[in-house]
Amino acid sequence: MLTTRTLGTQGLTVSSLGLGLMGMTQSYGTAEERDERESIATIQRAIELGVTLFDTAEAYGPYANEELFARALKQLNVSRDRVVIATKFGFKFDEKNAIAGVDSRPAHIREAVEGSLRRLQTDYIDLLYQHRVDPAVPIEDVVGAVADLVREGKVRFLGLSEAGEKTIRRAHAAHPISVLQSEYSLWERNLETRIIPLLRELGIGLVPFAPLGRGFLTGSVKRAEEYPEGDFRRNDPRYQGENFDANMRAASAVREIAERKGVTPGQIALAWLLHKGPDIAPIPGTKRRKYLEENVGAADVSLNAREMATLDATLSPEKVSGPRYNEKQMSMVDR
Repeated sequence: MLTTRTLGTQGLTVSSLGLGLMGMTQSYGTAEERDERESIATIQRAIELGVTLFDTAEAYGPYANEELFARALKQLNVSRDRVVIATKFGFKFDEKNAIAGVDSRPAHIREAVEGSLRRLQTDYIDLLYQHRVDPAVPIEDVVGAVADLVREGKVRFLGLSEAGEKTIRRAHAAHPISVLQSEYSLWERNLETRIIPLLRELGIGLVPFAPLGRGFLTGSVKRAEEYPEGDFRRNDPRYQGENFDANMRAASAVREIAERKGVTPGQIALAWLLHKGPDIAPIPGTKRRKYLEENVGAADVSLNAREMATLDATLSPEKVSGPRYNEKQMSMVDR
């Protein structure tokens, strides 16, 4: 059963597992495979199961993901206070609506937030993230612009995404940061050495995205070339060639523990994250009720110290083969 977790020290409370909405409109599978009715049914089922944190962004689509979530809430007649809406600003788009770089100028932040409020059909955003750090704009200016929106009642809590140590410290000194969203899982451990200790020092919560290793940790994956054009995994270095083979071997420990406990590998991967601390709330993404229910079931999976140690060791950073992003995508990560 899902419990409530507090992220940060400003009073943000969310379900221990959230729902990432991105795949409902992009990145995984093909457009033909997406089914808005099933996506809306998945959102409804998530609310029934106690999920409160729903993660979207203007960049997902772009714009289509926020609009889908708004349609879902309206169709389901969900009270606004039953959900915590997290969205993001920080990209600019070209005439074809493709991402054309970052833009966190204060005037652009306000424009982006007004657009998100309109698409989400709401008066306020619960959790607003800077999607990627903009090296051209001092983080103090970014935080100051969002602080103005907080005072106006348009934003409740501020978060950062994929920010580095120096940026987090400077941002938090300017205005309390409630959450860092970043990739963290058995598959990707880059936060453990410096970032997670810093978050705990400052009292900032962590929302891991891609907690299932973009599906790899579920055990039901294919090689990169077997995914269709437009699917993120087709260009994921860890799904390619020898990296794929090495990573399948490393992930075998997840599958073995899952088999012994009578649960799924994905549930083991999520349970590992939930056992890492009460200040962590992962957001596994799915567009189908079947996988949502499986993910939520991870909250009832218990791992003992020996199982945690086995997973830590078997999927340590040196055991996972290949970078998590290609060079262009890594250039937008503030580390």
